[in-house]
This record gives sequence, C-alpha cells and structure tokens, in this order.
Amino acid sequence: MENEWKIDASESDVLIKSRRSLIDYMSGSKNNFKGHIAIQNNEVENASIEFSLKVNDKDSNSDLKLIDFFENDETPVIQFKSTSFQKVNKSINFLKGNLTIQNITKVVELDAEFIGYRDYNGTKNASFEIIGNINPKDFGLYYNSYSSHNGYAVGSDIKLIANLEFKNQ
Repeated sequence: MENEWKIDASESDVLIKSRRSLIDYMSGSKNNFKGHIAIQNNEVENASIEFSLKVNDKDSNSDLKLIDFFENDETPVIQFKSTSFQKVNKSINFLKGNLTIQNITKVVELDAEFIGYRDYNGTKNASFEIIGNINPKDFGLYYNSYSSHNGYAVGSDIKLIANLEFKNQ
C-alpha cells in the first residue's frame, strides 16, 4: 500500500558547511520547502523535493556566513528542484535536480536516504536526509577565506545536508 507524505517545512532544515567550517544553518521557518515522498511497505518509492533558501540571514550565528560568498547580490537565493528520483535499494537512493545559485543552474545528483519514522507530538513523521557536495566555483562563488576571515579555511567543496520531515497526508 502506497502512502503520500508531504514535507513539513517547520521541521525541515538545511546545513551548508565546508571542510573546516559551518557556513550556514537554514531552518524551514525562514525558508521555502516543498515536496512529497511516496512510501510503500516502509520504503521510499518516489520523491519530489523543492526548496528555496535565503542566504542573507542577518541572525545567523556561524563564524563564516554563506552571504560572504556572494558579491553584489542584495537577495541571494539557493534553489533546488528535483527532476528525478532513483531507488537503488532500501537504503541507497539518488535525487537528481536543478540547483541554482547566483542565476547559474547546474544539474546535480544528491544522495537521498530514508532515515525512518518518528512520532512527533502524536503525529507520525518520516525523516529523509539529502547530502551532496557542491563546487562553489561552478556557480561563480569565490572566497579567499584564510586572508579575509580570521584564518578560517574553506575547502574547495561545500557540503549541502538537508534534513527533511514529511507528514502523512
């Protein structure tokens, strides 16, 4: 039996980090998350994910902010919209989609893992984690971290980790 689950934006978040630094943590309360997953026999059979992240959050408490990568952009946004979901087995899935940063769009493939179920305030939620590495230079993002940010070193890749919660509809 297949069940349709919709994303719970208030319980979803994205962490963006580099090798040695937390760059930004973006909660669903400040950003736009959309999506659904189809679960059949306790396995994810299909998924569609879309999110839009505002990276100029003045309240961010990380040492290095994602806004530091953007130049001359008043409202920088990161957008992802999935185009396909591939299930390899129960624990290995891939989510392919369009990632847009600074008006540059690239097709990316992210690892997608169904974590399982949890009860939250009497409601059963399904947890899903999406992980992928992004080369900031592919999107025109350059940052000389060591000289301009108190010695913090930023690796050549940025890791995007989305922790997504879904409610049964």
